[in-house]
Amino acid sequence: MTAERGDPTALALRLLARREYGRLELRDKLLRAGCDAGDVAVALDALVAAGAQDDARYAEMLTRTRVRQGHGPLRLRQDLQRAGVEATAASEIDWLRQARAVCRKRFGNAPPTDARDYARRARFLAGRGFTGETIRRVLASGREEDFSAD
Repeated sequence: MTAERGDPTALALRLLARREYGRLELRDKLLRAGCDAGDVAVALDALVAAGAQDDARYAEMLTRTRVRQGHGPLRLRQDLQRAGVEATAASEIDWLRQARAVCRKRFGNAPPTDARDYARRARFLAGRGFTGETIRRVLASGREEDFSAD
């Protein structure tokens, strides 16, 4: 084992130089790399105190990434819980607008043609992590817009 590989602070800084990590995820990586659990705890406390690792910053990054990828609030909440951090800006997101944009990108502007198409779109949005209420509103709004054009 090299000296740097055994030093959890140096290894953590190398990892953090590439991207943000939550404390829990970083701890797991360091433990898998063979670092001592006590040394890892001390190193993580030092990194937090120095501002090199911040769970709030990680949560914001993860939120931005998941929204950009077209995921909904249920998926975001699951990913944040898995990472051991709390959502910070998730309440500011217009999930209805996000779901409409994701649906439009995947299926175009045309409303569902029949019950089978409606179900297919609903499954897609549910798989992305949108709530049932949001899905109903998105798919119903397509039908209303279609009827109002007459």
